[in-house]
Amino acid sequence: MLCTGGVLCTGGELCTGGELRPPRELRSADARPGAGEPCGAGACCGAGEFHAGGELRSGGARVGVGESGGTGAPPRAGEFGGAGEFRSGGARVGVGESAGTGAPPRAGGFRGAGELGSGGARVGTGESGGTGAPRSATAPRPPEPPGSLITTGGTESNQLALLLAREACGGAVRLVCGANAHHSLARAAWLLGLPEPVRVPTPAGTLDPGALDETLTRLPGPLLVAATAGTTDAGLIDPLPEIAARCAAHGARLHIDAAYGGGLLFSDRHRARLTGLDTADTVTLDLHKLGWQPVAAGLLAVKDPRDLTALGQRADYLNADDDTDAGLPDLLGRSLRTTRRPDVLKLAVTLKTLGRSGLGALVDQVCATAREFAALVDGHPGFDLYARPVISTVLFRPAGATDHTVAAVRRALLTDGRAVLGRARPDGRLWLKATLLNPTTGPDDLTALLHLVAARHATLVEGHTPR
Repeated sequence: MLCTGGVLCTGGELCTGGELRPPRELRSADARPGAGEPCGAGACCGAGEFHAGGELRSGGARVGVGESGGTGAPPRAGEFGGAGEFRSGGARVGVGESAGTGAPPRAGGFRGAGELGSGGARVGTGESGGTGAPRSATAPRPPEPPGSLITTGGTESNQLALLLAREACGGAVRLVCGANAHHSLARAAWLLGLPEPVRVPTPAGTLDPGALDETLTRLPGPLLVAATAGTTDAGLIDPLPEIAARCAAHGARLHIDAAYGGGLLFSDRHRARLTGLDTADTVTLDLHKLGWQPVAAGLLAVKDPRDLTALGQRADYLNADDDTDAGLPDLLGRSLRTTRRPDVLKLAVTLKTLGRSGLGALVDQVCATAREFAALVDGHPGFDLYARPVISTVLFRPAGATDHTVAAVRRALLTDGRAVLGRARPDGRLWLKATLLNPTTGPDDLTALLHLVAARHATLVEGHTPR
């Protein structure tokens, strides 16, 4: 299982501070484990607990892989579920499951095996609408469920989002994004032969809805707006609800790059920062960041199932019609890759082991650590702080240093093997970037980092190292 600090241990226990704990006593089928713990088949758990088959539930509902539903109580908006699935709007049915009570989930729900639900429709390959039994070859096909695609990371997810937008818009679309957008979006537009992206200035670090509205007013369609939830330089989040409203008013498609910030959904304390995420046509997620996964761990969530037809291919040795009708999964149209690793497995194992609450605790910890480091920088006379962190990124620099010196400090720490710091220019000046993602980082580590930077700065500027 995944423990804090990235240590792999046995026994299904969450470890803190690097401590290895003995495994829990095995529970019977009628035992009731605590929130976030794994349980045996058929056990009923409390809100936010993890169950057999790798699914995460809330409100006491219980549906295992291939099972019919329990209470049908919807989980809370934006929850992650079994086998690496992402949910929003309360929908919950896993792969091979029935829809619980038979009531349709709410629109926009993300579903099993990374699928995204919309409009209440939910039947997986080979399922019936309510019992979970395989449908016959002559039974009418229900609407294909929306879903999400497993990718190698944010770059591939963004490229796929632009590809699906291009095809959904008749073969041509123009990208509109903020100057704060990830570089992979512009590169994807180039690779796909799209027009030069329109970049909206972001002097405050986030996409301004008013400036976006003016841009959309003067540009002919079709248009794709890309917003960001967790910018690369400072970890800022664009005003998603306001941007979604402008897109709706102008008939523009919306993609949200939440590769960094998407993990906030695990946290009850921080998930409200992502309000508006479920309005997007596509969403990029990367659990390599606030999910503590080794690469590759990317996802692209897609709201409208018709968009995925652009990826459809038919090869008799992989997805013959009769095999698909018999209930075998057709994965050829769910990736640009044919041979690929089972990257969803590690996501499912992590979710089953820690549950949403366990991952949420790790998110809360690194966000708190970032605030602590920012306060330490702000109170030190030898450093300047750019701004209070929104997620877990802190920008700082030695007071009075030139950009040349800041760059030299960073390179010296890297080549000495003492610290790995990023760099960013959010305001034209060069800043050191500390993206804090290790939940075991403590106050002593933060103090030591500041001392390292101060010492190296003094060496470069004054030629000596302070005591």
